[in-house]
Amino acid sequence: MKQLLPRDRLANQVRQSLRESPVTALLGARQTGKTTLARMIAENHKPVHFFDLEQVAGRRALSTPELTLGECRGLVVIDEVQRMPSLFEVLRPLCDRPGRPARFLLLGSASPDLVRGVSETLAGRILFVRVNGFTLDETGPGEQNRLWLRGGFPRAFLAGKGESAWRWLDSFAATFLERDVPQLGLRVPAEALRRFWIMSAHDHGQIWNAAELARSLGVATNTARYYLDILNGAFVLRVLSPWHENLKKRQVKSPKVYVRDSGMLHYLLGISSLSALRSHPRLGASWEGFALEQTLGLLGETNAYFWSTQRGAELDLLLLSGGKRYGFEFKCADAPSMTRSIHVALSDLGLEKIFVIYPGKDRYVLHEKVIALPLKELPMLKLK
Repeated sequence: MKQLLPRDRLANQVRQSLRESPVTALLGARQTGKTTLARMIAENHKPVHFFDLEQVAGRRALSTPELTLGECRGLVVIDEVQRMPSLFEVLRPLCDRPGRPARFLLLGSASPDLVRGVSETLAGRILFVRVNGFTLDETGPGEQNRLWLRGGFPRAFLAGKGESAWRWLDSFAATFLERDVPQLGLRVPAEALRRFWIMSAHDHGQIWNAAELARSLGVATNTARYYLDILNGAFVLRVLSPWHENLKKRQVKSPKVYVRDSGMLHYLLGISSLSALRSHPRLGASWEGFALEQTLGLLGETNAYFWSTQRGAELDLLLLSGGKRYGFEFKCADAPSMTRSIHVALSDLGLEKIFVIYPGKDRYVLHEKVIALPLKELPMLKLK
């Protein structure tokens, strides 16, 4: 296994963003490869200035940010930018200089909702690129099971044989809870947040019930929502919003919650092998979350929803693209077939097509608008 995988699709997105905007922000969970990607991009830029705010030297170098950054030319990379949110105010006038002598590449492991003011401060001057874990176009389709089991964090996926991947995930979880969350200025007991994370793993892919989860934790409902906001904002949980419109049906209006990384999900559930995964009661939910993340990573997540009615009809993923609606169902089955829910979704939502993503090998037609698609073929899928 190579110790470094090319990420050409992401690199091209970053290069395009740098051409179009004075500031580009790479956002994603800790340890998803943002720094490595930034260094790959920097190889083709001269001069390059690199400031790592995880390091004391990096923070000291920006103790007078107006002066230091004002003198920089070329590409300026600022890693872990959420450590100094005051920089956003400094960057605004620098972006508006004639000729734009510098372009800024910001790396952050907290969403704009957690880093207060970034979207407002740099409105019209910043573009965001999501950096998630590895996707199948990066690892190759032959690594599908390894990617599903271990997840997309580079160090977990590329770890050697044995228990090394799980030791890394255990270390990541502890560091995230005990160091990273407090560094965001959030005062939350690490053990309480860990319990919430584990309970979210057991409810992975389910409609989120704040009151029920709060009762299980012994906290107030608002506290449970606060914990969800933290883990969603730090990109370790995904909150998938429901789609609802004026239909003559009662539709679900609460979100679904997923553990974003399948390896982290399996670590939280105590699953450490493919045989254990295949016999686990959460096998189907695990596949759904894994295939969902692969789909969003490859096709984009800007206009992504799920749809469900009170009477049981549902669609795992609804993507809006080019003025059209596309549906996705994720089935951990050898040969998925048409279901009542698929028929209802086609009728009610006016979908262009539905793709049933499954772990098999063959692509086949289920209906004139429904295709069973192996996950390995997803990187080649283009929505038109």
